[in-house]
Amino acid sequence: MIKGDIGLTRQHEYASYIFNAVFGDQTVFQFNGNVRNFGLIDNLPEGCCVEVPVFADKAGFHPVHVGPLPGQLALPVNTSARCEELAVEGCLEGDPRKIFHACLYDPLTSAVCSMQEIKEMVNRMFKAEREWLPRFKTITVD
Repeated sequence: MIKGDIGLTRQHEYASYIFNAVFGDQTVFQFNGNVRNFGLIDNLPEGCCVEVPVFADKAGFHPVHVGPLPGQLALPVNTSARCEELAVEGCLEGDPRKIFHACLYDPLTSAVCSMQEIKEMVNRMFKAEREWLPRFKTITVD
């Protein structure tokens, strides 16, 4: 390729295939995508983010209902989804305690950090990002 030329060879990223299915000449493209759970996985919280098969075509995106997860998988995924929902609530309400609790009960964080370490981590994150957090009344968790 000559310097300055733009390569037009399609790569393997999903985006070009999705765009081609929705706006171009490809009829349908199937991929696994992250969408909100509105009746797609029965035993996960409504509205949480899930990854399911999705079909893209000229009419848009069509996520596929996959039913319930096996119980041993639904349990940890539910915990993670609830922690994510709590973090979003905390952001919307400006409540640093909800952010702390979301981090505290996150399965990975709680597996490697003590409660005190998580509190210190959350306080450091709030302090480092305080200029971007005007909604929060306080930026420390006591």
